[in-house]
Amino acid sequence: MPTTENEWRYVAEMFEALWNFPHCLGAIDGRHCVLQAPIHSGSDYFNYKGNFSIVLLGVADPNYCFLFADVGCQGRISDGGVLKNSIFWKKLQNNELHLPPDDILPNRHVKVPYVFVGDDAFSLSEHLMKGYPVEQKKGSKKRIFNYRLCRARRIVENVFGIMSAVFRVLRKVILVSPEKATLVVLACVYLHNFLRKSKHSRNTYTPSGTFDDEKEGKIIPGQWRQGSENKNAVLSSNT
Repeated sequence: MPTTENEWRYVAEMFEALWNFPHCLGAIDGRHCVLQAPIHSGSDYFNYKGNFSIVLLGVADPNYCFLFADVGCQGRISDGGVLKNSIFWKKLQNNELHLPPDDILPNRHVKVPYVFVGDDAFSLSEHLMKGYPVEQKKGSKKRIFNYRLCRARRIVENVFGIMSAVFRVLRKVILVSPEKATLVVLACVYLHNFLRKSKHSRNTYTPSGTFDDEKEGKIIPGQWRQGSENKNAVLSSNT
């Protein structure tokens, strides 16, 4: 994770250059990693989808790599709750992440903060931005803002997708204890970053067409989504 203001600014510059969303420092989301029911755990790991799970909370950069990951929180806790129980949130609240100070947006005059983007599972705050609720009127500024934010936020969804497509342990019930499952998921996170950052493996791990793309305002689903259609059927058969 970046440790200086200049490193964070570089992330924001890449988000603006690649995804047309300025002052963005990362895309946040959570993913449930399904477990067999832990012994004597009651409903601690039972999530709203009707499975037992631990949560992978990820913050992704514009190049589809993890900046931060928190793994192991019980599945019954919402994504917003997982975030607020993480070291990332504590450092963010205590101003220990060394984020850049508020700055002026391009072609504007008012200083605004740098932000992380998320969905409705997270609460709005100074450094956490989410879209306007409900569907906005076509052509309105709020609708355009939501579109831009969703483009940036889709990065982390694609990160989870490609990782699950390659590391198949994440697509089925993990038959170990929550503590061991946490180590398995963390290993996948480290391997994902290594394979994405290494010039020798990047194009093999994520060849052209792997991630979602956009053409003339329309989303072109990435290749990783082709296998995700059968995911629910696999989980149902295993549970």
